[in-house]
Amino acid sequence: MPNPARRRLLMTLSAIVLALAGLACSFAPQELQAALGAPVSATAALMIQLLGAAYLGLAMLDWMARGVLIGGIYARPVAAGNLLHFFAGAAALAKAVTATPIAIPLWIAAGVYAGLALAFARVLLTHPLPAEPA
Repeated sequence: MPNPARRRLLMTLSAIVLALAGLACSFAPQELQAALGAPVSATAALMIQLLGAAYLGLAMLDWMARGVLIGGIYARPVAAGNLLHFFAGAAALAKAVTATPIAIPLWIAAGVYAGLALAFARVLLTHPLPAEPA
């Protein structure tokens, strides 16, 4: 993924996905608990709202860094943070998917997270600019 425009698209897509999750967690924690079949509690709602705040913070970071040269040694902390978030999230969602027989939203979330984890792994491990001819 040496094309800077693709990396900008990745950062924009990541920001949008995280912002949507952050807004849902921040403003509808009880509804999310009910949709997941969990008992609704005030303590869990607070934890979900704090998770939403973290999602919104990472979304803002990605949004503001979308124009920055990223990859290799450039903006490495941003790429590494996103890789860790999406990889760990994909692993957790994959575990949840195997425990639940039919959970289409979990399958979709696991696929999105896995795709973003792979994209950020590639960004982190490759140079952002095309190689110059020798």
